Amino acid sequence: MKKQSITSLSEQIAQTLQAVSSPQRIAILIAIGHGEACVCHLENALGWRQAYISQHLMALRKANILQDRREGRYVYYKLQNVEILNLILDAAALSGLPADSISALINTRTYPSCECPQCSPVLIPTSSL
Repeated sequence: MKKQSITSLSEQIAQTLQAVSSPQRIAILIAIGHGEACVCHLENALGWRQAYISQHLMALRKANILQDRREGRYVYYKLQNVEILNLILDAAALSGLPADSISALINTRTYPSCECPQCSPVLIPTSSL
């Protein structure tokens, strides 16, 4: 195996850091958290338009930070590697923010106004005997 140069390694690291460098993309990653989220979920969590969110999701997918899967009319996104959340927590600490302030925001809830099956599961009627 060929030893990589510092320059080559730093370029690879910089690509990942550039992909997540905007506050909007960091917010998306926090909103997705350890689970997965569809665009309508992110719209409700962040209060942004679908087209705006989709642009950022595309960039995060191209950078191999997110992966997606389709289920019916919904596309769900999840982190390719959840270690990116540790990077965000470390950056928060370097910025003087307490880690628990970020940890409390990492996606753990559903949104009643979100229409996706994860937030508003379809209830299967039970037949009475």
